[in-house]
Amino acid sequence: MERNDPRSRSDAYGSRINRSHSPLLANFVPWASIVLASILPIFPVATALPIVPPLGLLMLLAWRLVRPGLLPVWAGMPLGLFDDLYNGQPFGFAILTWSMIMLAVELIDTRLPWRTFWQDWFSAGILIFGYLGAGWLLSGGQPTVHSLIALVPQLVLTILLFPIAARLVATLDRFRLTRWRAV
Repeated sequence: MERNDPRSRSDAYGSRINRSHSPLLANFVPWASIVLASILPIFPVATALPIVPPLGLLMLLAWRLVRPGLLPVWAGMPLGLFDDLYNGQPFGFAILTWSMIMLAVELIDTRLPWRTFWQDWFSAGILIFGYLGAGWLLSGGQPTVHSLIALVPQLVLTILLFPIAARLVATLDRFRLTRWRAV
């Protein structure tokens, strides 16, 4: 077969021609992954110390930092509302904190001319610390030094899980943008 033969090109590129992204999949995957991550922490066995990370918040931060501009700034409110149903904090806590986190990330995006993964991880760590600290203060329990020390494993685990969440978001993003054969 000759090099400029159209049939040889169709073998190499034909699988990508006449395909488009699924708009339903492209819009559904980020929201569904955050909602699913908000539900997941209710399944592990209860422990004496808070060890299970806030997976919904972790996925929200990962989507927002890995794919800036994909989720609107107001997405913190409805996703926080859903997380409030499962996280055990007073109702409205996740609505307020997730909305504030989305605004803070938007502020970071507009102020920094460029970002690296390390800056994203550092930003996520600061925001996670603020979220868990606010939850510790507003949970209705007595804020003591012992309860603060008990919060440290959850904080460390959540911050260390951010790269895994970012990798999962990158994989979900590739899946979200797969091309589907036009009918």
